[in-house]
Order: sequence, then structure tokens, then C-alpha cells
Amino acid sequence: MSIPTEPIGSVPRPPALIAGIRGAAEGRVSDEELEAVREQALEQTIAEFEATGSPVITDGEQLKPSFLTYPIQGLPGLSPNGVVIPFADGHTRQLPAITAGPFRYQTHADSFLERAQRYATRPIKQAVISASALSLLYPTEGIDGYSRDEFIADLLDEAEADIRRSLDRGADSVQIDFTEGRLSLKLDPSGGLLRQFLDLNNAVLERFTPEEQQRIGVHTCPGGDQDSTHSADVDYAGLVPGLFELAAGRFYLELASEPDRPAALETIRSHLKPGQRIFIGVTDPIDPTVETAEQVRDRVLEAAEYIPLDQLGTTDDCGFAPFADDTSTARATAFAKIRARVDGTQLAAAQLG
Repeated sequence: MSIPTEPIGSVPRPPALIAGIRGAAEGRVSDEELEAVREQALEQTIAEFEATGSPVITDGEQLKPSFLTYPIQGLPGLSPNGVVIPFADGHTRQLPAITAGPFRYQTHADSFLERAQRYATRPIKQAVISASALSLLYPTEGIDGYSRDEFIADLLDEAEADIRRSLDRGADSVQIDFTEGRLSLKLDPSGGLLRQFLDLNNAVLERFTPEEQQRIGVHTCPGGDQDSTHSADVDYAGLVPGLFELAAGRFYLELASEPDRPAALETIRSHLKPGQRIFIGVTDPIDPTVETAEQVRDRVLEAAEYIPLDQLGTTDDCGFAPFADDTSTARATAFAKIRARVDGTQLAAAQLG
């Protein structure tokens, strides 16, 4: 038997790319020079990804400014004073806010997929940002002449197009990044904000056929940026029941770094629905220690006690560098962890088979 295994998305950018992005921001590197460095990083990343043996790869998000803000890079009229996301170590990330409508993506994810397909010989998974995350761009004070309802209607159309364009361009699957799901329960323990987020994402997912939904997945984790998280102290039990109501066929869940994996697995088993494939995290991007294949194997075997084998897959807990400036994880470490995931999953499949 085989157990499917897939990455989440990002890997650390090469030093040359990080330096190029910084140089471009400071006016020392031209757009043409930066583009050449980006293309080199993309080609290098795909070659290194394929060398891990991963049966499905990503582009490592080398061309994105972040997993979250790629659709709005270059959008005119953005205010820098949007929602602030605090992390456990004290650092924050602040979102921009839109100041006018109509809302339109400046970049769709299939543009990254098309460039990655020039180099890849293996199936490529394309990550996109959730409608719920982008809903945070609308300011609480509102916008004259552009209501929140109008914004949401535009947002849903754009989020649908982002997924559909990647499916049509030949993505093996499309993964919706929903890291704000767990965070919502920290911001609003009543679950009201989470319900708003779930309803928004389902409003997008329900536009796809059942067959298309099987190629669409949802990723959730407690955040992972500069070796810190934003909601690891939130119990999975509050998230999973609603999460599995989403009209998607695949779910990618952080698990390796959970303090009580059996409890989390029991929650998953209790709410799992037929036709849903659960990819459990077996490597921890924040831990600098590279897991052995045997450690990964044991985590898979543990999960197999709770999740039917025909619904089980493996993944990494989170992306390794979801923001372009995150250098907290060494690039070599990320690829070593990916290789351990692939090898360990194969060991578990052989034992279970």
C-alpha cells in the first residue's frame, strides 16, 4: 500500500533572493536584476524539492512576498494600518487595509504555477490564501461608497477565480491556507468569528463540483513565523468540528508539534466524514532538529490507529517560511525534514502493508 504525502508550501528563500528583495526595496537592485534572481531561485528550489523524493511538490513560494499578501501586492491605495497579528514571542505581523473598491486581485496564484511548470517533472500543488483571511483587509470603519457586502461579493468572486484558474492550469491540487481558523478562537472564544470565516470559505467552495472539491484542500495550523506561533494554546477541539464542515476533500492539519497528539487524533476521528482525506503533520518546521525517518514512521503508525488508511496522508505541520523575510529556518534543514517525511511515510506504509 502507499500513503500520500505532500508539502504545505513555502521553503526558505536562498540568501541571494533575500538579499535581492532587500536591495530592491532600498533601490539598489533593479526590477530586471531581481527578476533574474527570482527565476534562479525558483529553478533551484524545484530541483531541490524533487531531489527529496517528494511525489508532489510546490514552488516553495519563492515568488510570493508572503503566503497571505500575494493577491494584493501592487494594489493602489492600501493603508498600512490594518489588523495586527501577535505571535507568542512578542513579534507581530500587520496586514494592510483597503481604502477603496472594487476589490480585485493584482496577482492570481496560477501565475506562479505556470512558471513552476517550466521546471518541474512532478505534480505541483498550488497554495492559495483563504477568502476569510483576505476579509480582514476591509477596515472596521467602512469605506464610503463601497460597503462591506459589496467587498465580500467581490472577494468571493476573486477567491473562486484564484482556485479555478490553478485547477484549470493543471495543479495536482489546490490548498487553501486557513491559518487564521485557530487564531479566530483566540480572538473570539465564543466561536462567532470562526463561524464567519467558515461560512465565507464555504461560500467559495460550494461554487465547485464534488469532483473539483476532491482536488481542493484546506490547511490549518497555529501559525509559524520566525520560529513562533500565534495560537498554539488554542485547543483543536474547538476548531475541528467546524473545519470538517468545509466542502473540501483534503485537510492538512498540524500535528507533530501538538503537546497531546492522541487527544487531537481522537478529535479528528470523532468528526471525520467519508470522502475526506486527512494529511497529518509529521514534521515540525519550528523545531531545528531534523526528524528521523523512524520518528516520522512512528507518528504515521500512531495516526493510523485513529484514521482509516484510505483517508490518511502526511504533510509538514506548516510552511517553512511563509513570509519572504523569515530566515529562522535554514534552507537545508527544511529540505532534510521534507526528505524525512517522505522516507518515514514510506516506512510506515511498508509496515502497515
